[in-house]
Amino acid sequence: MIVGALLLLSLFVFPLWNISLLAPQYPEPIGMDIWINKITDHNPNDIQNINILNHYVGMQDIPEEMEEFRIFPPVVITMAVLGVIFGLIGNRKLYLAWFIIMAMLGSAGMYDFYLWEYDYGHNLKDTAAIKFTDSEGNPMAYQPPLIGSKTILNFKAISSPMIGAYLMFLGMALSLYAFFKGKKEAEHG
Repeated sequence: MIVGALLLLSLFVFPLWNISLLAPQYPEPIGMDIWINKITDHNPNDIQNINILNHYVGMQDIPEEMEEFRIFPPVVITMAVLGVIFGLIGNRKLYLAWFIIMAMLGSAGMYDFYLWEYDYGHNLKDTAAIKFTDSEGNPMAYQPPLIGSKTILNFKAISSPMIGAYLMFLGMALSLYAFFKGKKEAEHG
């Protein structure tokens, strides 16, 4: 349990998520890495290039500051400390409670990410230099996928977890393992 809780702290060292764009005019994909407290270039100048592309179709710039960047770090630290305390107490029901809280926080985070992507891809400026419409004549949306890939004009947008997310999932899995191991020991003890 304690190791699982401490794995959360890897979110301060590794990115959580990545969104990349592949297109014929970019031999090497451009992308951004999303951390719990910032968004960074995947390769040098990627965000600048994404913002230039976004400008033409009326999308917002990639934000440097977001409310989530202030909220997520203390939540992660709190959950890591809480997990270590639960591990030291050694009550398997607390392990399950920690997992459930983490699952709820993770679900809320993914929903918040979806809402950000929706706004980012649908809230277009009227002053866009280029305006594309769908087959019914409605303004086209450029929302990247929550997870997976999606074709947007001549771009393939790919959204996927990175090492920080995998380590967080591993930490959550370890808490479940500790719960079931404790339950099995209680039944046979």
